[in-house]
Amino acid sequence: KPPLMREHRLYQADWLMRFYGFSQPEILAGSSDGMLDLAVDPKLGWALRNRGQFPVDINRADREALLRVPGLGTKVVAKILETRRHRRMRLEDVGRICQSIAKLRPFIIAEGWSPGALTDKAGLREKIASSCEQLSLF
Repeated sequence: KPPLMREHRLYQADWLMRFYGFSQPEILAGSSDGMLDLAVDPKLGWALRNRGQFPVDINRADREALLRVPGLGTKVVAKILETRRHRRMRLEDVGRICQSIAKLRPFIIAEGWSPGALTDKAGLREKIASSCEQLSLF
């Protein structure tokens, strides 16, 4: 029986293909054995392999580009698109409509916020992966 985390990663990959416009080769790119990385979710793994597509300006990017940003889901993207029709969004505004901006910071540009060299930082994967680690109950 596969480990529960592998099952969870497969579920996440399926979700990305169904609702976020990802293809199977995109999700598995960079994998030498054809298996998903258990340390980070598939969307974050894709973003880390495709850093050239980031940061994304949340005030200008289309829906498809926003859906590829780690930490942004379909509901948050819909709220961003609705809000930015009326005004430019700041990082604080995004923080109010999503659960956590920690994962988002290296991947977005907002009014008054630019990640600078965060996106290209060598230890970015380790920093994000360690902050997303699940705690054990026992």
